[in-house]
Amino acid sequence: MCKKDVSKVRNQQSSSVVKIFKTKTVRLTAPVLVVAGWLAMTASSMAVTTSYANDYRVCTARLLNLELTPQAASQGCAKALRPRDLSACVVTINQQTQISAVDALASCNRARRPQELANCVTGISRNTPEAIKTPVLDYCGRSLLPERFALCVVGLRSEIELAPVQAMDTCIDASDRVSGFSPASAPPTRVPTESSPSFEINPIPGNPASE
Repeated sequence: MCKKDVSKVRNQQSSSVVKIFKTKTVRLTAPVLVVAGWLAMTASSMAVTTSYANDYRVCTARLLNLELTPQAASQGCAKALRPRDLSACVVTINQQTQISAVDALASCNRARRPQELANCVTGISRNTPEAIKTPVLDYCGRSLLPERFALCVVGLRSEIELAPVQAMDTCIDASDRVSGFSPASAPPTRVPTESSPSFEINPIPGNPASE
C-alpha cells in the first residue's frame, strides 16, 4: 500500500472517531441541559408559590390575623395595587385605635396612599382622645393630603380650644383649597419620602397659650 493510500485510510479513521465523539457528546449533553432547565423552572415556580416575598400572601396572612373573614381578606388583598401597604394600613389603625379591622379595611382599600391614611388616623386619634373614631377615619379618607390634614388638626387644637369635628371641618376645607383639587379630582403628584410626620405636641417657648 502506498503512502497516499495509508494517509487516506488514516484520515477516514480520524474522521470516524471525531464523528463518534461528537455524537456521544451530544447524547450526554442533551439530558444534562434538560435536567438543568427543569430544575430552574421548578425553583422559579417554588419561589412564586411559597416565598414570603409574595405580597399577596403577606397581605392575606396579616388580615386573617386580625380575624377578618377569608372572603374579606381575599377580596381586599386582590383589589390592592400594593397589598403590603394595604395590610399595613389596616393593622396600624386597628392596633393603635379603637377602630375595627372591618372599618379600617374599607377605608384603606379606598385610599390612594394607605400608609398616609393610617398615619393620619392614628395621629389625630392619639392627640384627640375625645374624638369619635369613625369620623376621624372618614375625614382622613376624604383628605387629598392625609398627613398634612392630620398636622393641621393637631396643630390647631394644640393652641385653640376647638371641638375635634370643628377642627377637622376647618382643615378639610383648607386642604381642598390649598391643593387646588376637588375631592373628585386626581391627587397632585408628590415625591415620596421615607420619614413620617410627627404629630407630637411640644410647648412653644415664650407662648403664653402653652404655659
